[in-house]
Amino acid sequence: MATDLALAKIRKICLSFPDTKETMTWGKPPFRVGEKIFAGYGEENGKHVVGFKLEMAHASIAVQVPGFSRAPYVGHKGWVSLETDSVKDWDEVREMILESYRLIAPKKSLAKLHAAAPSSSKGPKKTRSGAAGSRKLSKPRNRDRD
Repeated sequence: MATDLALAKIRKICLSFPDTKETMTWGKPPFRVGEKIFAGYGEENGKHVVGFKLEMAHASIAVQVPGFSRAPYVGHKGWVSLETDSVKDWDEVREMILESYRLIAPKKSLAKLHAAAPSSSKGPKKTRSGAAGSRKLSKPRNRDRD
């Protein structure tokens, strides 16, 4: 029963973002933006978990907290798993899933997300690297060729 409630909350969070859908893959419901997975729900070691991608530094901190672990196969890329039974604040989970969405979503979907946000909460746009206000640096020139 608690697992149905957790999945319902995860589904509500994930499908609230632009251009998202739920698909059944490997017998589990991953959530996609376009064709890319940004969150998933399933079972690991007998526990129900939600998985999502975080900035590497954030993921390293998160896995120190009870209930979090590195996700199998993709943990080295910032993906974490959170046991749904350990969730005390679903608003915090929403913020982490939103971080994953921002890391995965194409620019078109991110533009829709920013357009839908209340003007008071927009703040600086986040780039793929996650740094607010950062800019892409040009490739260093090869001095040997000059």
